[in-house]
Amino acid sequence: MNLKKKLGMGIASAALGISLVGGGTFAYFSDSAEANAKFAAGTLDLSANPTTIIDVKDIKPGDTMLRSFQLVNGGSLDIATIDLFTDYTVTDANNNNNDDLGKHIRVNFLINADKLDAPIWSTTLYDLKNMSPDVIAGNFWSGWFAEHGGNLAAGTTDTLYVQYEFVENNADQNKFQGDSLELKWTFDGKQGAGVAR
Repeated sequence: MNLKKKLGMGIASAALGISLVGGGTFAYFSDSAEANAKFAAGTLDLSANPTTIIDVKDIKPGDTMLRSFQLVNGGSLDIATIDLFTDYTVTDANNNNNDDLGKHIRVNFLINADKLDAPIWSTTLYDLKNMSPDVIAGNFWSGWFAEHGGNLAAGTTDTLYVQYEFVENNADQNKFQGDSLELKWTFDGKQGAGVAR
């Protein structure tokens, strides 16, 4: 074996030995820790019971109809505000296109049945349909929510009382004979502001 090969072999052996010695003698302390997080979103689950609040026939001017229904919060979060979207369709039996039966049906929102003489807010179905759903926040809902602690708490049910009235206007209302109105209310509940947890 020539000197070059012996020298190369010696250097390779020395390098291997140093790496084994260095790798074998290198030591340090260590420790580890884990942290986990879990986030579960709450739920809003607003429903009305019954879903058909009123279904009457043969009404005439001057009639009033008191009904109650429940708003149910089946979710895990409080509902801080509720908007009311109103829509209805009129079946016009006498082709009186210049008038709308909804202008003659007044809705009296009551806190409870004992306060029939003092509705907390009254308006016609026509006006209710044509106003912004949050406009009533300063009218009906503010009084109702004040009675119920400012919100519809998670897992609770509250009863609302509504009186419908076919307003007698002391004028000819014959044009409404045979007409019918189908009302749809949509309650839209919203959460309150976020909080530090």
